[in-house]
Amino acid sequence: MYVVLALFVLVVIVLMKTAIVVPQQSAYVVETLGRYSRTIQAGFHILVPFVERIAYKHTLKEDALDIPEQICITRDNVQVGVDGVLYMQVLDARSASYGITNYRFAIIQLAQTTLRSEIGKIDLDRTFEARGTINSNVVSELDHASAAWGVKVLRYEIKNINPPKDVLHAMEKQMRAEREKRAVVLTSEGDRDAKINQAEGEKQRVIKESEANKQQQINEAEGQAAAILAVATATAEGLRQVGEALAGRGGMEAMQLRVAEEYVKQFGKLADEASSTLIVPATLSDISSMIAMATSVVKQQNKAVS
Repeated sequence: MYVVLALFVLVVIVLMKTAIVVPQQSAYVVETLGRYSRTIQAGFHILVPFVERIAYKHTLKEDALDIPEQICITRDNVQVGVDGVLYMQVLDARSASYGITNYRFAIIQLAQTTLRSEIGKIDLDRTFEARGTINSNVVSELDHASAAWGVKVLRYEIKNINPPKDVLHAMEKQMRAEREKRAVVLTSEGDRDAKINQAEGEKQRVIKESEANKQQQINEAEGQAAAILAVATATAEGLRQVGEALAGRGGMEAMQLRVAEEYVKQFGKLADEASSTLIVPATLSDISSMIAMATSVVKQQNKAVS
């Protein structure tokens, strides 16, 4: 009875040692008598009892490693605490098993040393804005080193950058001063733009007024020129008509009569009471001759009419 029970237990142990089920996205390294034999993937597998064994088990899923915070010194000799997270994936189970003792620990240490090196290349003010560059450089260095371990480093992200409290206080003062400076600059620029706009408006006003005055003077000059031209044209037309009248029959006599009438009319105004000055012709014979000429012309016209 005891022998049967012992045989049953032995069969169960042998089955547990020989029948292996590998989960999805996993890889098991099989050794034969302590030597690498093969790598088995997801599924059901049978091993040779007491000869083959599962030496290493690896997951092929993407894995995230927490990189502990460490003290880094920037190029301007400021100590900052930096931590991060690293994403990696096992691509070759054999290399991950035999290429290094503990690839996780090695990658974490390499990430820390690489990060210290990258932080030491830049100033404190640029550590916050250069995160993308730092992450890219760390991934490049780690991926190159971990290729021999069968591990692929996918990406690295800095989580926190913690400067000392006194440095943070100084940075806050600096940022406050920068904001105040920008406020003053913006205010002065606003005043300058306002004055420029006001001067530009005044300039445009003066230009518009001068153009209006110029146009007004041009219009007045054109009006005066048109008036002078109209007067000259009318005068020329009147002279032409007078000339035609003088050239006709009785024209000269009519002109003499008109001149005599005007002469007599103006002579009658010499003794105007409103004037204290009296102008008398040098010879009174001129008056009698003009009157005689006018009388003669009138008689001739009357004869012509009768």
